[in-house]
Amino acid sequence: MINRDPLAILVTGGTLDKVHDTFSESLILDGTSRVADILGQGRARVSRIKSLMSIDSLDMDDTHRAKILRAINTAPENRIVVTHGTGTMELTAQALDGNIGKKTVVLTGAMRPWSLGQSDGNFNLGGAVIAARLLPAGVYGVMNGKVFAAQDLHKDVASGRFD
Repeated sequence: MINRDPLAILVTGGTLDKVHDTFSESLILDGTSRVADILGQGRARVSRIKSLMSIDSLDMDDTHRAKILRAINTAPENRIVVTHGTGTMELTAQALDGNIGKKTVVLTGAMRPWSLGQSDGNFNLGGAVIAARLLPAGVYGVMNGKVFAAQDLHKDVASGRFD
């Protein structure tokens, strides 16, 4: 069965959207999301992309998570992808779990910025879009070609993977 339910993407920042700043010689968030470019490259369509914030997930706190939860609960779409930094993705997934009603929410991100090339971001975002269209209601994470239930989503810092 083909799922044609509307799907939204909520952008929060994270490594996926970072760019190289030549002045500081560091990776920064410049307030611009690369999600539309990634979807365009894959010729994928979603009903809506909304930028909620542009922060590193290590700077995310409960106030930010409450904003994400409000955006999910007030969204007209029942299928939502949230782009998120990998550093605290599991904390956000756990905060959302059990609080989103009958919606399907999938968190995803990248270990390397899309703007630098050779990023896992486009692979992860594509997987998240497919997962959000097919999974039953609940909160999930999609990273490294795997789907994780919210409570099983964990970044292994030593390996740089979600396993």
